[in-house]
Amino acid sequence: MASTVSPERVRRAFERFAVAEAAVQGSPLYQRLCETVAADADILALAAEAGRGQPPPNLFLGAVHYLLAKQPASLAAYYPSLGGERAPDDALANALREFVRAHRDALAALLRTRLVQTNEVRRCTALLPAFRVASDEAGGSPLALIEVGPSAGLNLLFDRYAYDYSGTQGGEPSSPLLLRTEVREGSPPVERAPEVASRYGIDVNALDVRSAEDMRWLQALVWPEHHERREVLARAIEVAHAAPPQVVSGDVFEALPGAIADAPSDAAVVVFATFVLNQFSPEMLARLKALVLDASRTRPVRVVTMGANEWFGAWTPADGSTEVWLATAEDDRATARRLAVADPHGWWLAWRAGEPREWA
Repeated sequence: MASTVSPERVRRAFERFAVAEAAVQGSPLYQRLCETVAADADILALAAEAGRGQPPPNLFLGAVHYLLAKQPASLAAYYPSLGGERAPDDALANALREFVRAHRDALAALLRTRLVQTNEVRRCTALLPAFRVASDEAGGSPLALIEVGPSAGLNLLFDRYAYDYSGTQGGEPSSPLLLRTEVREGSPPVERAPEVASRYGIDVNALDVRSAEDMRWLQALVWPEHHERREVLARAIEVAHAAPPQVVSGDVFEALPGAIADAPSDAAVVVFATFVLNQFSPEMLARLKALVLDASRTRPVRVVTMGANEWFGAWTPADGSTEVWLATAEDDRATARRLAVADPHGWWLAWRAGEPREWA
């Protein structure tokens, strides 16, 4: 469904993205492109076609990147991901305008139908120790993983990757994908990954690792200058091709109760999410928590989150970092505790496991 967001709100979103995200996270190209869009009423009107609830800057930039990879134009000279070596300059704005004019209908179709659903695999560096704690709390039981908003489900395969935590090795040593992160504090339990009994993902628009078009879209959401992120994604897709995770399209509120009930009886159920719950309204979060508590009347349910601090009554850190939380629900009651503070993209981790407290 088309967005009803006004062009003025879209303009402000592009201005914020240029300053708070592109400039901070190392994309001079996206910074300049966002500044160009914010000053161009025609492109703003196009960007406002983004689907309801979708961030227009991320979606528009992803759509341009995706289409440019398929239909090269002069704009590609600025994209390192497409072999371009030209730094952003005064000609960039016109190159973008020309590309938009030539491909307006195709861009509009992408904006209306595609979603921003990055699969940031490096976040597994924070998930692995959290899953280990969840398994240990369940007496070492294997895990029945259920991911909310998995995109292509690459994080469901966390135990099939190799890890380096500031010199401490973990995960599967023979994996073609090695994820490195800096441990800034504490000693996360990472030497041995927990066993996994089942993997299941629920997404409003699941991506299939066997679909070339879906994977091109996923790769288009990686920023042009971020070569290492692109390489990590490519290797994770390679791992997934060997045994694709089960990821289905559906409404999480309708599908999750059945997924919990159908999980192997000898496994510990762990529902997890990375940076998708921040798109949920307070009412949706309350409904999701009620669903978890209701399911816990039958069997314990654990919840691991990254990027949902407010759900547990915690503030979002002012430095742009995030927190990793573990909640345990049983017999309609739940406790929660913070396990770590981490970089949102998994570049560093500070293990600060706290004491469980009531999940109010």
